[in-house]
Amino acid sequence: VQLQASGGGLVQAGGSLRLSCVASGRTFSNYAVGWFRQAPGKERKFVTTIDWRRGNTYYADSVKGRFTISRDNAKTTVFLQMDNLRPEDTAVYYCAANRGVSWPNPYPREYDFWGQGTLVTVSS
Repeated sequence: VQLQASGGGLVQAGGSLRLSCVASGRTFSNYAVGWFRQAPGKERKFVTTIDWRRGNTYYADSVKGRFTISRDNAKTTVFLQMDNLRPEDTAVYYCAANRGVSWPNPYPREYDFWGQGTLVTVSS
């Protein structure tokens, strides 16, 4: 499956952005889809994930209550609604998919497919 992430941009602290991750080649129906982020000079970190079949979600503590992951009924797009953004949320955001062997799965190395990333910049 090929993934395309979009929706990043520049926003002031306290603002909102919505990222999209579109699948091509196949649907997300048998996958778990996650969002990760990587700030300059830092390692890639887990943000959130959704299990497509059950609809379960799981969030990193740093974004809980501010970010919401969701999916569309066509099984081809996952969204990341980001509210009350903070400067420390600045990073390149990546979507990724895995075959859902374990849940929840916050480990980048266990994701099989990755999108190209979209830059989110939050100014103070």
